[in-house]
Amino acid sequence: QVQLEESGGGSVQTGGSLRLACAASGRTISAVAMGWFRQALGKEREAVAAISANGLLTYYSGSVKGRFTVSRDNAENTVYLQMNSLKPEDTAVYYCAASSRFSYANGLGSIEYRGQGTQVTVSS
Repeated sequence: QVQLEESGGGSVQTGGSLRLACAASGRTISAVAMGWFRQALGKEREAVAAISANGLLTYYSGSVKGRFTVSRDNAENTVYLQMNSLKPEDTAVYYCAASSRFSYANGLGSIEYRGQGTQVTVSS
């Protein structure tokens, strides 16, 4: 069993930056793909970014590519999402997730674990 806990959310103005962290406990995440997805009020869940177990492969949705960077520190059992040039449309609850499979199509295979989420609000 893996527990995932997100942190780093908050409120920023357009153009600002935030760095989300996802700390895993219970077991190591070094062998699983990790990713981030978000869900805004009234909208469907969107896969935002993902990183393979060894950190060599990454996925980004078209809406964040060039602005967000996903990274991981397996020694710290933590995954990060650096978000720059934030826009109001990035406002959502951001969730961290783990999967046994990385996907080029949408980041992760079947999600096996997910965190409780952290709110990101971008004001204009």
